[in-house]
Amino acid sequence: MPGYVEKIEKIKLPVVGLSGIVPFPSIPFALEVETERDVKACQMAEETGRLIYFALTKTNEQKPYGHNTLYAVGVVAKIKQSSMSDASTMRIIAEPLCRAKIMKYEVHGEITYATVLQKTINLTDNEDVHVEALRREAVKALKGVLKFMPSQAPNTELAAKSITDIGFLSDFIASQTIDSFAKRQEILEIFDPVKRAEHTIILLLEEERILATEHDIKLRVNRALDKSQHEYYLREQIKEIRRELGDECECEEYTKKILDAKLPAATEEKLLREAGRMEHNAYGSPENAIIRTYLDTCLSLPWNSASKTKVSVGATRKVLNQDHYGLEKVKERILEYVAVKELSPELKSQIICLVGPPGVGKTSIASSIARSMKRAFVRLSLGGVRDEADIRGHRKTYIGSMPGRITEALIKAGVNNPVILLDEIDKISHSGNGNPAAALLEVLDPEQNKRFRDHYTEIEFDLSDCIFIATANTLETVDRPLVDRMEVIELKTYTRHEKLEIARRHLVPKQLKRYGLDKKVLSIADSAILEICDYYTAEAGVRSLERKIGEICRKAALRRADGDITKLTVRADGIKELLGNRKTRPEKISAYDEIGVVNGLAYTEVGGDLLKLEASVLDGTGKLELTGSLGDVMKESAKIALSFVRSRAAELGIDPEFYKKCDIHIHAPEGAVPKDGPSAGITLATVIASALGSHEICRDVAMTGEITLRGNVLAIGGLKEKTLAAYNAGVKRVIIPADNEGDLEEIDPIVRESLEFIPVKHADEVLGIALKRTASSVHSTQRQSKEKKQTRRSRVPSAKITRTPLRGKSEK
Repeated sequence: MPGYVEKIEKIKLPVVGLSGIVPFPSIPFALEVETERDVKACQMAEETGRLIYFALTKTNEQKPYGHNTLYAVGVVAKIKQSSMSDASTMRIIAEPLCRAKIMKYEVHGEITYATVLQKTINLTDNEDVHVEALRREAVKALKGVLKFMPSQAPNTELAAKSITDIGFLSDFIASQTIDSFAKRQEILEIFDPVKRAEHTIILLLEEERILATEHDIKLRVNRALDKSQHEYYLREQIKEIRRELGDECECEEYTKKILDAKLPAATEEKLLREAGRMEHNAYGSPENAIIRTYLDTCLSLPWNSASKTKVSVGATRKVLNQDHYGLEKVKERILEYVAVKELSPELKSQIICLVGPPGVGKTSIASSIARSMKRAFVRLSLGGVRDEADIRGHRKTYIGSMPGRITEALIKAGVNNPVILLDEIDKISHSGNGNPAAALLEVLDPEQNKRFRDHYTEIEFDLSDCIFIATANTLETVDRPLVDRMEVIELKTYTRHEKLEIARRHLVPKQLKRYGLDKKVLSIADSAILEICDYYTAEAGVRSLERKIGEICRKAALRRADGDITKLTVRADGIKELLGNRKTRPEKISAYDEIGVVNGLAYTEVGGDLLKLEASVLDGTGKLELTGSLGDVMKESAKIALSFVRSRAAELGIDPEFYKKCDIHIHAPEGAVPKDGPSAGITLATVIASALGSHEICRDVAMTGEITLRGNVLAIGGLKEKTLAAYNAGVKRVIIPADNEGDLEEIDPIVRESLEFIPVKHADEVLGIALKRTASSVHSTQRQSKEKKQTRRSRVPSAKITRTPLRGKSEK
């Protein structure tokens, strides 16, 4: 065995971690340094002798250098060249000098230093017999590996034969032929050149076996591919043989299905043409899969399958009354629709659009219509649809193309005359991919939908026998051409009495059944239901009410399972224990008459609401300050009301010069809730007149109506919901526009009998009713006195009143 010469030296150097590079002594390498800490480390090395320490990182994560992130053995290298490629990246060429082992780390600022032990072991005699044997064995093992690497074999083998130093030969072979970084690191960590050579030979023999196995696998794969080609030709021959024998192929199977389907002539011709294309394509062709999916979709459409409908007004009335309480106007309109279908079955269906707040029963009414007519029912949720292709489908030439939702609904229904519910039609949005609402125009037009064409199928289908029912919360976001094609039926807010009846007849039994209870175990009193309606829900429909009843049922089920109760009776005083503190605080009228506070009425998404407006007069320069999240329309109403009051300043006992020396601040409480609409016009005029003239406003009076600059009171919308809110708040008298007198017929009978309605045509009448004025300010203009005599203050009789069309709409 030869002798050794060891050289050991301790040195402190900047550290740079390498990812994907294992450096070996005397083998230069290029590197791009991208992190700020490594760039600074290289710059520091250039300033202090160009020496730096490189080591392989254990992970790719950017963590502080240490024993857990870097391998213990690396190299001491000298930076030969360096340059900055951009502001944060540095390119260097480094030449490793020797192996080194880290003793400890130190961090100075952003640079990590390491105290390393340089260790170089050289042989005293490289021509020793044992060393020469190892060198030859290493070259032989290298040749075994290079025979699987023909691209680099000649140069690498020639260079290896010229190396006499056994240690450097091992490093050279490892850097050129071994791909595994872990195995390269193993060689780097062996300081003894003889042991390093022995380990390198072992790794080369392992690499040769791996490469040989890979080569065998590749040969088998190639043979399998050749076999597949052979099988393809055999299959083609089999197909020809089957044709000669008269056996059916896939193309002929589809042809038979198309002919048996008894399709319209144009449709049959197109599908036969598509099926014929399959015959000319190669077996297993991707185009065949597209054609097969297309034909399956077209043949799945219910061309000749229809529900055996039974249109009967009596059956429809029975189903609607079973499933829904109240909604008399809605039921009447639906029965009219069914009666027309019964008398004239050939008449094309009118599209119905049910509009109302959430939870009032729009979807369930559509389901009841389908059940009463014994038709299939399919629901399409259009909320969030923003692509026209969702309605009409994609062209089949696109990868992953599919039919539109209308076609899918027909396939799902299995008949060509289902009831299709277009749910949440007001939630359709527009995008760069087209307007889905425009695509619905053809679907909902009775004159066009008998030739509906989906982009995917590219064939006409008759939708005229389908019944389309749309639902929406509001029509404001629905395209006007789409609204013109539908007959709108409005579903109003449920009254307190209607919610009670719905809960008793439908919600409570449904929840009891759902949670495995019955009336013997749980009984919910009417007072408890009303308590939930008043203080635990704030909605136009009954969804929250149903959830609260379900919560009570769950608590009852838990108590029964624990053995605490055998029967639970829930009354109003027990709701707090089950549902916690009250969640809502209904608005009530004030306990006394006030100056600058008036009761207005507003229509919101959850029904009516008592909207109190407050006004204060301050010294100033005539500014009008409006707060409370008021919309543009309501701000304009405030300016109109102020101008009207200014025109009546003398009659109201107000200083005519107030607009020069007074600021008026009007506020609508609940400032986080947006408020808008023109129906607060007379309310704003009243509160301004009260504040400027120091007149008290009757606390039991509420009002709604749009005002013009001349003081005329115009009609508003949402009267039913507004009067219900007034009734619940304790109001006794309600001032309404005279043009809305016909709408009193639709008001809940209990509300109609409990409130005094005062129709007015001019704002002077409103001020005369609402304001408590002093004797000196009672006199008004001759016109005002004449109109006051004509004011009707009697209770509205129960007899029906002819309804007049509304000229405006009020919203909160």
